[in-house]
Amino acid sequence: MYVGFIYFVVIILANTVGAISGMGGGVIIKPVLDTLGFHSLAAISFYSSVAVFTMSIVSTLRQFKNGLSLKANIALFISAGSVLGGVVGNTVFEGLLTFFPEEKYVQLIQIGLTLVTLLFAYLYTKYYSGKTYHLSNRGWYILVGLFLGFISTLLGIGGGPINVALLMLCFGIPIKEATVYSIITIFFSQAAKLLTVAQSTGFGRFDLSILFYVISAAIIGGFLGATISGKVSSNRVTQIYQIVIILVLLLNLWNGIRLFV
Repeated sequence: MYVGFIYFVVIILANTVGAISGMGGGVIIKPVLDTLGFHSLAAISFYSSVAVFTMSIVSTLRQFKNGLSLKANIALFISAGSVLGGVVGNTVFEGLLTFFPEEKYVQLIQIGLTLVTLLFAYLYTKYYSGKTYHLSNRGWYILVGLFLGFISTLLGIGGGPINVALLMLCFGIPIKEATVYSIITIFFSQAAKLLTVAQSTGFGRFDLSILFYVISAAIIGGFLGATISGKVSSNRVTQIYQIVIILVLLLNLWNGIRLFV
């Protein structure tokens, strides 16, 4: 009950911010749950995936109610790539857990890669957001979706700030629109991950009673975030995005230092 309540509060706050910024919440949930240390790395990755998967459904539906329209071809091909990326990312993650004698080494890899993606996202939105390549080939949509699905699933963060930054850079999509494509990508990559887990190791190794708190909090957070997103300007979304990146950078650095102490 105590652990479930803490997870409930963390996920509501994280998914609210994640739905506004397009990060998906997992980039906040994962390092916070790592810091709390109540569960194993695999369990934390699973709970984070369930949370952002649930949030992505609620947030996407709410965004369409807000009147946002998307380009079907971009959404379709990015999503197709993210499905494959989600499967590959989870396979690599499970392989790393098997390869290394202690899970802290896998966590260090996750932290290192997360820091790289956070720095890229921050620097791009802060200093280079006007630079875009306006790629329009279907192959690019699939390739970018594959990379985003892979990296987000491997890191256990569901989506992360790299989604929004890379979509803006590659396709010239405005930030508010990019947040929605990002969340759609999150939905398909995490769906692929959860299906892969179900068909391989199964869910028996996790404490499934925690999912009551995880799913209910994710629904509330996704609804609140999408509602707020429809009422704030693109500049405000960018500010929220950058502040969260800095906070998560600091949290990941702290988690990395703790592993060596």
